[in-house]
Amino acid sequence: MERVSVNLELPQWLWEMTEGKDIFLPEIEDRMKFTIELSSLNVKYRTGGPFGAAVFESETGQLAGAGVNMVVTGGSSVFHAEMTAIMFAQKNTRKFELSNGGNSYDLFASTEPCAMCFGAMPWSGIKRLFCAAKGEDAERIGFDEGPKLPDWEEHLRKRGIEVYTSILRNEATAVLNAYKNTGGVIYNSDFSLK
Repeated sequence: MERVSVNLELPQWLWEMTEGKDIFLPEIEDRMKFTIELSSLNVKYRTGGPFGAAVFESETGQLAGAGVNMVVTGGSSVFHAEMTAIMFAQKNTRKFELSNGGNSYDLFASTEPCAMCFGAMPWSGIKRLFCAAKGEDAERIGFDEGPKLPDWEEHLRKRGIEVYTSILRNEATAVLNAYKNTGGVIYNSDFSLK
C-alpha cells in the first residue's frame, strides 16, 4: 500500500466568505438562509454537490464551522456537507464532542441527513439539528440517501438531539433542482471517478 494522506480544504469562495470573520446569526431562519446559500454557491462555482451545512453555537448564533458537499471534487464519499461542517467546527472549537464543556451547538443542513450523516450525529456533540429540504427531495433528483431508519428523527431525539425539519424547504429544493437542471453530477455508489 502506498503512503497517502487526506487533506480536506474547503473551496476558496467559502474561505473568502468566512475566514477571519466572526459571523453571528441569532435567528434560526437567518442561519438556515446562510446554509442554503452555501449549497447554492457550491452549485454556482461547481465545487461540489448541492448541499451545504453549518454549525452554530446554539445561544449566540456564532458560526463554528461551515461545510459543503465535496464528494466528487475531494474524491471521497465521506465529504458530505454535514461531515465537513462538523469536522471544521470540531477543529475550530478544539472539541471532538462539540457540546462537551459548556456551550451547545446546532447543525443546520440544506437537506435532511443521509444514512452516513445521520449515523455521525450522535457522536458529533450537536444538540439540535435543523434541516431544509427533505431526503425525498434529494432522491427525486437521483441521489441515494441510503437505508435510513423510517423514524430517524425519534432515534436522534432519544439520543438528546432535537430535530426540526422543512425550514425553508422550498428554497433548498430549488437549489437541488437547479443542480440537476444545470447538469450537476448525480453520484451514488455506482459512480466512478474516471
